[in-house]
This record gives sequence, C-alpha cells and structure tokens, in this order.
Amino acid sequence: MWREIVELSRPKNVVLAAITVPLGAHLALSGAWNMQALGLVALQTTSAICFMAAGNTFNDISDVSIDKVAKPNKPIPSGKITVESATSVAYAFSLASAIFMAAGAYLSDDPIPIIVIWSGAAFLMYTYDAGLETKRMGFIGNIAISLMVGAVIVFGAAAVSLANTELVLYAAFVAFFANLAREIIKDCEDMESDEGRKTLPMRIGLMNARAVAYVFILASMVVLGLAHYTGPLEYHQMIFHTPAIFILFSLNGPLFHGDDHKAQQNVRLGMLLGLLAFALQVSIL
Repeated sequence: MWREIVELSRPKNVVLAAITVPLGAHLALSGAWNMQALGLVALQTTSAICFMAAGNTFNDISDVSIDKVAKPNKPIPSGKITVESATSVAYAFSLASAIFMAAGAYLSDDPIPIIVIWSGAAFLMYTYDAGLETKRMGFIGNIAISLMVGAVIVFGAAAVSLANTELVLYAAFVAFFANLAREIIKDCEDMESDEGRKTLPMRIGLMNARAVAYVFILASMVVLGLAHYTGPLEYHQMIFHTPAIFILFSLNGPLFHGDDHKAQQNVRLGMLLGLLAFALQVSIL
C-alpha cells in the first residue's frame, strides 16, 4: 500500500517541489538563513510536497481510463490500489498540505501572500481535473500547471515574508516558460493515447506544437538574460547557467527528430540545473 501511495505521488515531481520551495526562500534571503527561516521553510516545503502529491494522485484518478490503455502498470489501472483508496489518499494529502500551510502562515510576519498563493494554486489544481477541467482544454491546462510550477518558487519566498523579491520573480518566470514548453512536449508524446482533450498538438499538428514549445524555451532564456542584463544579477554571472542553457538550446535536435520523451526529460533537467544555478550565484557572490 505504501509503495503505491509513493508511486501515485510521483516522487520525481515531489523532489522538484522539495527543492524549489527552499530555493525561493534562498533567493529571497540572499543566502542569509537563520533558525526561524529554516523552520518556516520546512513547514511550507512539507505543505508543497503534500500539495503536489495530492494533485498527482487526483490526476491519476481522473486519467484511469486513459492509463488502462497507455500505462496499465500504474497503481490504479493495475489494480494495486482502488480508485476509492486513491481518492482517500488524495484528500489526506490535501488536508495535510492545508494544515502545514496554515501553521507556517500563522508563524509568519506576513501570512497573506502565503494564503493567497496556496489558495490560487489549489484553485488551479482543482479546476485542472474537475470543475472547469482545464486539462481537457489543452493549452489552457498547460498554462495552469506551469503557473503552479512558477508559484512554488514565489511560495518559498513568501514563507520568509519576501514574496516580491525581484530575483525570485525572474526565477519564477523562467520556470513558468520552461515548464510550459515541457507540458506541450508531453502532450506531443501522449497525443495518441489522450482521450477527450483538445491539446495543442491535436489542434495545430505535432511539428507546429514542437516549434511552439521551442519558442517558450527561448522565452525562458530571454527572461534569464534580462535577469542578468537589466535585473538583479551581473551579466558575467550567466556562466553559472551554461549547462542549463546548453541543454535547453539543444532541444531543437530531439524535437526535430520527434523524440518527445527525451526532449521533455531534458527540459526538466535544464530547469533543475537553471534553478540551482540561481541558488549558486546567490551563495557565492
């Protein structure tokens, strides 16, 4: 049972949340941590982990009919866990996320941004699989997911009452555009198995959708450049982002050859390296 719960939460995505919340705080604090900040960030990191686990579980519940064909080895379609049990797990994760968020907000000097960001993300998560079902709207759903990814970084800064820090906002926009590209590429990868959705590849074709994804990759690079050229960082500090820039710019190769799985995995790696580079610049310089 525990193995299935972990699998439903999608550990790779959860690890990303566990990194990006402290990253947002680290950028906001310019690396100047104290015990109070550690405690507040620990609470909100736990909240974000539970939040993402809940969202991923709800998504697997919603996609069970698709996964029976496309991914039959996943916990629900394989029968390792029932839809009812998975639903209980998702609500338990949601409640835990709200409790940890509320505890951190209560102890914070400025709780409003924490509550607003969490509530906004909760709305986006709920309407992705239920209500408006933005997942079925294709590109709108891609935007919703990517907004949540960028919001996690700002959420980390909000945990230490510094949500409006310029560098944090730049990092959030870089993550937003890069993840938007990844979501489009994932839709290209899953186009044959998607049911009841109007994804961008379905609307404009695979090659055109891949081209749009690459445009958003370039947009993330433009924002990154602005952070160094006109923003809070020095231009020569771009060298810290060299690995991420190389990986992201070279995506035109796998995209042109239709290797969507490799492309979307490389986007995730590039995002991770890029965000870590932000943290390294703050720590060293």
